[in-house]
Amino acid sequence: MSKVSRKRRQFKIKRKGKRKKKLRKLKEKYFASKSKKEKEEIIEKMKKTSPHSPIEKILGIKKEKV
Repeated sequence: MSKVSRKRRQFKIKRKGKRKKKLRKLKEKYFASKSKKEKEEIIEKMKKTSPHSPIEKILGIKKEKV
């Protein structure tokens, strides 16, 4: 395999930082929201932003059993 260029690596770092910042903002919004519908919408946005991260772990909530 070839090495990753410096420019590409910097791009990935910047993108990861943006994702973390957005998740932090959405987390604050989640805890400030009152209704269940708002909270569900915020969780959907979080999943769209970062689909592979465990949202329940980030928020510190337990997963509901369906």
